[in-house]
Amino acid sequence: MREVLDFWFSDGPGTPRKAWFVRDDAFDDAIRQRFAALLAPAREGVLDGWADTAEGALALLLVLDQFPRNLHRGTPLAFAFDARAREVARRAVLGRRQDQALTPTQRVFLYLPFEHSEAMADQDLSVALFEGLRDSPPHRMPGGAIDYAWQHRRVIRRFGRFPHRNAALGRPSTPAEQAYLAQPGAGF
Repeated sequence: MREVLDFWFSDGPGTPRKAWFVRDDAFDDAIRQRFAALLAPAREGVLDGWADTAEGALALLLVLDQFPRNLHRGTPLAFAFDARAREVARRAVLGRRQDQALTPTQRVFLYLPFEHSEAMADQDLSVALFEGLRDSPPHRMPGGAIDYAWQHRRVIRRFGRFPHRNAALGRPSTPAEQAYLAQPGAGF
């Protein structure tokens, strides 16, 4: 657990890293070498004991929500852990309020499983949670975490799903989705 947190927050628990949200093959490779073996046990519940603490829940959510996206880009496996991540996040945030023990930057990763959901109720929850970060300068600025939460919600409201996942998940895109995906910056 500690190794996951030290790796992800290597610049400190309150300092965002560019590698988190852009493709970085070296970063992905480091995750693969150090943590790929944690994904299956995390999904199977073997690591659930981590979630007894706020930092443990955070580490577990990194393994369930972020690592698959880094390790399985462009494949269905990138999203295969999402339901499990939402379960853990729901318990950590709504049940135990563990997010309150973390920095605003760390909280982002407890809230992302809701932002990654294609269910409107989860999108509403995501926006409400991210709006709670308004007092944190890096998250409220244009292009920050709060803006991204609203963007994700708008896409789900419009299409009922994330069109940029269609190819990876083998879903046909509607003409409206194709037009949307043709716009610059449409994919997340």
